[in-house]
Amino acid sequence: MLLGVNIDHIATIREARGTHYPSVVKAALDAEKAGADSITLHLREDRRHMQDQDLYELKPLLTTKMNLELAPTDEMIKIALDVKPQDVCLVPERREERTTEGGLDVVKNYNSIKDACDRLAAGGIRVSLFIAPNLEHIEKAIMMNVPVIEIHTGHYANLEDKKPRLEELANIENAVNFSHEAGLIINAGHGLHYNNVKEIVKIKNIKELNIGHSIVAEALFVGWKKAIKDMKKIIMMNTPK
Repeated sequence: MLLGVNIDHIATIREARGTHYPSVVKAALDAEKAGADSITLHLREDRRHMQDQDLYELKPLLTTKMNLELAPTDEMIKIALDVKPQDVCLVPERREERTTEGGLDVVKNYNSIKDACDRLAAGGIRVSLFIAPNLEHIEKAIMMNVPVIEIHTGHYANLEDKKPRLEELANIENAVNFSHEAGLIINAGHGLHYNNVKEIVKIKNIKELNIGHSIVAEALFVGWKKAIKDMKKIIMMNTPK
């Protein structure tokens, strides 16, 4: 199983003081050196962390791949088509939210999301949809002909009681199995940290986990590269054979 490192909160620290540091370029390149299999970043409409310039600076320097998260709006699709990351993951976005709170509503917004997918695919970009572990939503993703989905693990991550936690874990596993049988590539992420990631890693057929906030937080105490190496080690030790 692969590890995509999300560097958004390196930019959050930078933007908190309006400085040029810490460098998201250095963070991304050091992440690759520490074992990251891809670099994930989210260009939000309010530009609360990543800025347009960050995308253009990073794209030619990465030796792995760029996974660009963005809302399926005309402005964002145009930026993606200009930057041309290897992957774009379409995500829902509300300005008042602290972080992405759920998956795309691909049922309600089917036509607009499919149009965004088609435009990105025509531009040579691999498209992923960030969706809940919901079979109806996965079926809509299949209808859109996207090659990849990313399962939202936030609900699982927020549960503390054992019984509902195990139920949500089973729900995620069922969604992964359904998606795999349909021929989709499955990634997963949101809210994952060093204490809850093992159970997700043990689910077969997940290709990549995208993790950011917990790695940035751990790096405050152990350093950036070690935090990434430690997460990578947990993933490697628990990935099904």
